[in-house]
This record gives sequence, C-alpha cells and structure tokens, in this order.
Amino acid sequence: MSGKIEQRLAELGIELPEATRAVGNYVPTLITGNYLYLSGQITILNGELKYIGRLGENLSVEDGMAAARLCGLNMIAQVKAALDGDLDRVKQVIKLGGFVNGTPEFTDQPKVLNGASDLMVEVFGDAGKHTRSAVGVASLPLGISVEVDGIFEIA
Repeated sequence: MSGKIEQRLAELGIELPEATRAVGNYVPTLITGNYLYLSGQITILNGELKYIGRLGENLSVEDGMAAARLCGLNMIAQVKAALDGDLDRVKQVIKLGGFVNGTPEFTDQPKVLNGASDLMVEVFGDAGKHTRSAVGVASLPLGISVEVDGIFEIA
C-alpha cells in the first residue's frame, strides 16, 4: 500500500526493516478495540543485533539515541504488519515505554529515548506526539542497550 505515511517515509529516506517474529510465548502486537499494543522492540536489523552494551560504559548518548531510533523503526514495521500494510490507520501514538541499559551513574535516559520519540513525530507528525517513560535498567536481553514498547490508537 502507498498512502500518506508511506510517502512521508519515502520523503525522509526511511526504509523500514522487516517486522521480526516473537521468540517466545507472546505476540509482537495485539489489537484490542481501537488500540494497538506493541511488545518491546529491540536493536535488531536484518537479523543482526546492534548497539550491544551499556550507556555510560561502552556506548555514548548518541549511540543510545541511534539505538532508540532503530527500536522505533522496528515498532513502525510491526505496526505496518499488524495493520495489513496501512500505516494511515494510525490515529495517534499514545505512549512509548523505553528501557535503557546503563551504568548506575548514567542519567540521560530521556535523551536516549528522544531517538524513538523524534522518529514518531518525523513520521506521523502531530499524531506522533505521545506520552513516554524512560527507565534505566541494569541489563537488557541479549546485552542490548535499548528496548522500546508502545501503544497506538488506530482507525
């Protein structure tokens, strides 16, 4: 499908990755009523893990922002798959929840999560403005640096 959001992605030069499958007893997305819930998306691209490590140790804030953006791209890919390719059905990005693997001294989780937040506004415009949590954690699965989940309102 080629709608308004697809055109926007093309204008931005953004190519979405393939939506990954669940690797456990859960689903990547779940639609209930007019809401689409997304399981946590990680820093994987074409089957390869990216941005392995901890913020404040071997990764910079800029690395973390790029990692969060990749999580955001994976989120949009999951949304597209869940909506049978029609991203124009997104009415509003409601909430993003971000988890940042960092040292105990690392306190720039909000800056890191801007990588995903900025992407949502770039792609969806005002409908991309959302509420958010940015949480620091001692570790994440597979040693990744960032994981992001979300809730979207859909038509």
